[in-house]
Amino acid sequence: MILQVIVAVALALAFAQAPPAPSKPIDIVSVTGCLREQGAGNWMVVAATAPVPSAANAAQGKEIPTVAPAGKDSFKLIGVGEFNLPGRKDHTVVVRGLFIKAVPVSRINVTSVVDALPSCAPNAPK
Repeated sequence: MILQVIVAVALALAFAQAPPAPSKPIDIVSVTGCLREQGAGNWMVVAATAPVPSAANAAQGKEIPTVAPAGKDSFKLIGVGEFNLPGRKDHTVVVRGLFIKAVPVSRINVTSVVDALPSCAPNAPK
């Protein structure tokens, strides 16, 4: 009987899983830049500002720039099906979403897009 208990405990320990490592929180950020389609359905924000912490809701009032920024960052946009990006193509936009840091290009899982200006900064890559 004792041998059966020892075997059962040993098996339970052998199959027990370590608790999952705590996941890193994903930051919600805001970036402003030029919305470009670089290949079919591949949406990017280029000439963009660095990401800053934000709320997921849409930018409003003073959060919307009146001049296109001449940023140096680029971000691939994912989860964009609900945002009518073709209607904002080649516009300056404020994008908010979950920031996924990656190499060679970081991604933003979009939660909101606001049209800021009908054109982009002159230095924005095509």
